[in-house]
Amino acid sequence: MDEVPDWLRQLAGSTDDPRAHRLSRFLVPEDDARQSAVLMAFAEVPSGPAVLVIQRAATMRSHAGQVAFPGGSVDDTDPTTVAAALREAEEEVGLDPSSVEIIGEFPPLYIPISGFAVTPVLAWWRDPHPVAPGDPAEVARVDLVPIAELADPANRFSVAHPSGYVGPGFETSGGLFIWGFTAILLAGLLELGGWAQPWDPAVTRPLPDDFGGRALRSASS
Repeated sequence: MDEVPDWLRQLAGSTDDPRAHRLSRFLVPEDDARQSAVLMAFAEVPSGPAVLVIQRAATMRSHAGQVAFPGGSVDDTDPTTVAAALREAEEEVGLDPSSVEIIGEFPPLYIPISGFAVTPVLAWWRDPHPVAPGDPAEVARVDLVPIAELADPANRFSVAHPSGYVGPGFETSGGLFIWGFTAILLAGLLELGGWAQPWDPAVTRPLPDDFGGRALRSASS
């Protein structure tokens, strides 16, 4: 981790932090969990430290329009979860695997609604290059969101789902509405990385009408 910048060192050393095991409320079952992985790629851009996210296409069968990290299912041909995360990032946004340095993996997190056990793979994107949706039918948008923007209390709130679920939420200057699994991960990363600022969880916003991200809807209008 010699090449990891100072601002990323605290997060880089947190993959074994006991708090990392509490990023999800749900324990991974011993069997029947579908294995997947996501790539959490951090880069330094002119505006400062940032993290790579995508917005899923509005036509997707599941999680349409939602903001996510690049990633997907672990295939039989993937030797490791890291390999799966890198393969998916290359397919989804054209990220060159040689441009990132893998820092480590967080414990798998379980998503009961989909049955996936998701391994978050932490990476330092040391050589950022242009990226874009590989297949517009799957990925509508690619963004590098500044960490300072995510940590700003003005951009944080609780999200109320019609099911009764209440969880963390973020809204970016580019209009992305981040909630659900990705928002849970981001909230945890802010804490583990030492970037979190006090915010008011009593401030609650409803989901967009399409349960996705507002930026996708406004961009198509």
